[in-house]
Amino acid sequence: MLAAKTDLLRLIAVPALGWAAWRDVQTRRLPNRLWYPLLAVGLLTLVWDSLGHLPVAGVEDRLFLVRVGISLLVVVPLAYGLWWIGGFGGADAKALMTLAILFPTYPVFYLASGAYPPVATDVGVFSMTILTNAVLVGLAYPVYLGVRNGLQGDRSSVMFLGRRTDVAALPTEHGRLFETTEGFTRHGLDIDALRMYLRWRGTSLEALRAAPAAHRDPSSVGATNDPTDGAVGAGGESAADASGVPDTDTDTDPDADHDDPWAAERFLDEIEGSAYGTTPETLREGLTVVTTRDAVWLSPGVPFIVPLFLGLCIALTYGDVLFGLLGALGVV
Repeated sequence: MLAAKTDLLRLIAVPALGWAAWRDVQTRRLPNRLWYPLLAVGLLTLVWDSLGHLPVAGVEDRLFLVRVGISLLVVVPLAYGLWWIGGFGGADAKALMTLAILFPTYPVFYLASGAYPPVATDVGVFSMTILTNAVLVGLAYPVYLGVRNGLQGDRSSVMFLGRRTDVAALPTEHGRLFETTEGFTRHGLDIDALRMYLRWRGTSLEALRAAPAAHRDPSSVGATNDPTDGAVGAGGESAADASGVPDTDTDTDPDADHDDPWAAERFLDEIEGSAYGTTPETLREGLTVVTTRDAVWLSPGVPFIVPLFLGLCIALTYGDVLFGLLGALGVV
């Protein structure tokens, strides 16, 4: 037997999502135009398959409609809700919504070795299988981090959540600081916001580290620049210090009490948006950390679209991992 034409069309999601995962890791930016052709294929195949189940005449037809309903009316709102509360990034939510439209029911592919995917749930909603697979892949990542950090001798209370990174590498890194001057935090400075700040004041992290007390003085900030959106490679993070701040702190009191240290409030007042939820206090604390330490703990910053892509690949070749595990344990 051959796979249905609609199922073959749906396979376009594999290279598209693979590229999206790679690009999101590299830049944390995905163009909205990526989703339009995938949505078009999803709607086309959904209508095509639906016509084969109309009029509703039997159990299979009703099951198809129920599964489509669950995918569209449960998985899609779930993706939106997770984005709304901050649990998902925008691209992650769009990817899951797109997959819910593309894969409402289980596809079937016939190879010489048999039919794939071999492990299907009783519910039969393929987008939910992709999601549960992705969650399991995501849960495995902290284990990898802990083992990796342990082998490298980087042991701490956050060794399963982050990685120790040289401060000099931060201009091209992604993620969020796990550190403050007093300990660890899950709400540290976002590295994209750090790049925005550096571009805004026309300086570099190297310059800040060379003269932190001078840069801490808000009067040292003159004309400011476009902060961009903090993406790597948008310019500014490695530029020479253009702020007119002296190269040394010889004449600057490091303990001076400024009204707006680092000009943090001015930065957030002048830019559009919130710089990824950054507050003046978070920015000041983060700047103090990155100008006084050589290495910091950084969240891995892996977008959920990566485990989502892996979850899709596993779903197409194996099926539902959770259902398979529960079956092996005799639970289902």
